[in-house]
Amino acid sequence: MKIPRKEFDADVPSTAMGDIAFLLLIFFVILARAVDDSHLQWKPAAVPEVESTGAAIASVVIDADMRTYLNGKEIKDAEKLTEQLEILLGELQPGKRKVFLKVDKEAKAHTFQPAIESISMAGGDLIHVLNREEENGGGNE
Repeated sequence: MKIPRKEFDADVPSTAMGDIAFLLLIFFVILARAVDDSHLQWKPAAVPEVESTGAAIASVVIDADMRTYLNGKEIKDAEKLTEQLEILLGELQPGKRKVFLKVDKEAKAHTFQPAIESISMAGGDLIHVLNREEENGGGNE
């Protein structure tokens, strides 16, 4: 006499999947950056006192090669920079229109003044990104 075997269903445990998906979502939201300009090379100027300002809507970088970037994309013309900033800032209220300006410490005034003018024309709140000076009087590299 042959005894029939019981067949078991092989189900994927889906209760843990929801937890894992939720944790991954939180992980990526925390690590996500709205503005990625980490590939740009620039050396900030150093000052004795700096303060934190929080997040910005846009980031304008003038790198070591004296090229201007908006949110990591090169902008060749100051007028285009103004137009793009106006689009990014939209109808935001004053105080929420923060624009970071990151200028290489070797840049001359004629290089960064058009960027400052463009941010002003677009109605942005300019925040110059700097490093804190070291105790011995030298700047951070």
